Amino acid sequence: MPEGVRNDRYVAIAARIAGDDNRVRLVLDFERKPDFTLSYLENPFRVIVDLPETVFAFPDDALQPRGLISSVRYGMSGAGRARMVFEFASPARMELVETTEEAGGAIHRLVLDAVAVDREAFSAQVAKSVWTDAAVDATNGKPDDASGDTLTIVIDAGHGGIDGGAEGPSGSMEKDVTLAFAEAFKSALEAEDGIRVAMTRTDDAFLSLSARVRKAREERADLLISLHADSINIKSLRGATVYTLSDRASDAVAQSLADQENSGDAIVGASLENAPEAIATILVDLARTETRVFSAGLAQQVLNSFEGQVKLINNPLRHAGFKVLQAPDVPSVLVEMGYLSNHEDEKLLTDDEWRQNTARLLAQSVQNYRKTILAGRR
Repeated sequence: MPEGVRNDRYVAIAARIAGDDNRVRLVLDFERKPDFTLSYLENPFRVIVDLPETVFAFPDDALQPRGLISSVRYGMSGAGRARMVFEFASPARMELVETTEEAGGAIHRLVLDAVAVDREAFSAQVAKSVWTDAAVDATNGKPDDASGDTLTIVIDAGHGGIDGGAEGPSGSMEKDVTLAFAEAFKSALEAEDGIRVAMTRTDDAFLSLSARVRKAREERADLLISLHADSINIKSLRGATVYTLSDRASDAVAQSLADQENSGDAIVGASLENAPEAIATILVDLARTETRVFSAGLAQQVLNSFEGQVKLINNPLRHAGFKVLQAPDVPSVLVEMGYLSNHEDEKLLTDDEWRQNTARLLAQSVQNYRKTILAGRR
């Protein structure tokens, strides 16, 4: 995989801070024992925790500044690296640093106790700090900018060939709508910095669901975005929806659409049984926290970009067992751009101006996601 998403990443699944102006305890829970180094910087007083590439999967508000800790930031700090920066309100040092195993070895806990010291003692720690990481800016100690890293995005235009997908009241075919939007989306993405684009199909060709997943993995994709415009029995339902993968659907509509999409291969007798890492076991891989986190992050960025610009259904972030989203190592979302079963949505979905504008919004959401993940800022 490119540097954006890799299977060997560490995952920090929980974090907390407790303490006062004299002593603070930092606790970080990982899926496996972390390798780390500690270094100190002054002006202002900081301790830097350098880690291998790490997904910070705990809630954004888990590490709120408290007592001795006046500021916290964390994220990617370049290729294969992550960094946590804890700024102190006054000089301090890490008195206790240890890792323990919890929950029968399922959790590896890193505990760091910060205690107040005088300025002379802090300066001595700074002098002893050994920097082997070229990413350090000795002036401010901030993680370096990873904006030069390239994300590979695979765009999946739903349906194709003999599988036409949904059909609108005016005769619009889903396979044509998704391909036209995919082309506009590709153009919009290529106008953004740091993004490489590949498509699962570029013409009216049938692709099995497993072939779409395989394409994403072969391209070493950082993201797979699958585009759809389905029909539903509720003709009044309209607006965009963003779906992520789950073994249990969020609602009846999500389940209905997943069933509808997952049955597409049956049209030509295609089978998923021979797909790499057979689908029978793929939901076990769904437990890979980093893939789940990245997928959810992208989904939220899409909704943020669409808000107020593209009509959304109620509760637009949903989940279900879509097979096209089941690559265990490729964060994936399915964007339901609208419903061809609704006459108003059909008019929008086939309107070139709407298509271009919405494609730009979707491309911007990917760029926002890229900056959030790769530039190392939360």
